[in-house]
Amino acid sequence: MILCAGNIESFDFATPIGIGLVEAAMNVTRLCLFDKPEYLLFIGSAGSYGDFGLLELVESKTAANIELSMLQNQSYTPLDNVVSSYSGSGHDAIVNSSNYITTDAALAQKMLGLGVGIENMEFFAVMRVAQEFGISAGGLFCITNYCDAQAHSDFLKNHEAAKAKLSLHVKARR
Repeated sequence: MILCAGNIESFDFATPIGIGLVEAAMNVTRLCLFDKPEYLLFIGSAGSYGDFGLLELVESKTAANIELSMLQNQSYTPLDNVVSSYSGSGHDAIVNSSNYITTDAALAQKMLGLGVGIENMEFFAVMRVAQEFGISAGGLFCITNYCDAQAHSDFLKNHEAAKAKLSLHVKARR
């Protein structure tokens, strides 16, 4: 089953699940309860912490939920905040999810220092629900912006091109 956020990030071949962690978790859970898929593939836009370039496609099977306040030693979590279905050797791009977009380049560098490459608002919820239901899952992302002060304007500038690139890639692989 192919999933997307929906709203301005919809695809004719994907089921929309909502924007952010909460909507995604609720709607993916609902989908899995009523018609459990064999595999979940989430597609969407992402911001780069610096290692991936604009309009680059990135695949991942690993998601994290690291809030920026943790990088500033202002919070902690007792929860397991990384989930993965990656079983290969080598490195899998880690996708951070939060309901907030990073606009501080120094904090983006701290994410890179933790081995986290990109951010997408929904992916952690998709991966966590998939884990709970024993479903293999992964994500395909197109980079729309860097996580810096221009994040929002760059996202708006590159969003349509990213959606087109994702569509072409998915349709070519079907």
